[in-house]
Amino acid sequence: MKTPPLTALLLSAALPLVPMSAFAQQGIPGAHFIVNWDLDEDGQVTLAEAEQKRDDLFYMFDQNDDGFLDRAEYDLFDETRATDIAANERALGRGPMKNAIVGLTMEFNDTDGDGRVSNAEFIARTADWFKMMDLDGDGVLTTDDFKPGNR
Repeated sequence: MKTPPLTALLLSAALPLVPMSAFAQQGIPGAHFIVNWDLDEDGQVTLAEAEQKRDDLFYMFDQNDDGFLDRAEYDLFDETRATDIAANERALGRGPMKNAIVGLTMEFNDTDGDGRVSNAEFIARTADWFKMMDLDGDGVLTTDDFKPGNR
């Protein structure tokens, strides 16, 4: 797979934000996350959707196509994510949104501690990450899981 230029990567990461702006402006916690991760647009994110989206993100940021995100690739991933979240979520780093952020970090996903994250590691952590965000335990993520006051 040929790696797209950095500009194309950043643009592709930003494109899903365009239709989201009206929803996010309403101040619904987690709305931006749901819109970007709800692949079938039914208002909820399933574990299968989360796994697919994480797989897509992995390959988007694996710039050298070696099947790993090294520190430099992960730094770009972190920077892009932080910019996106800061622009679209008022609860950056607090409450339930913190779980979404933590579950995408290198520290969370580098399960063998070798300083890089393989696609297998990244996908394998999806269920744990999903469970951290599914605060009502109903097996799907909705904006209800991101309401203020949730842990």
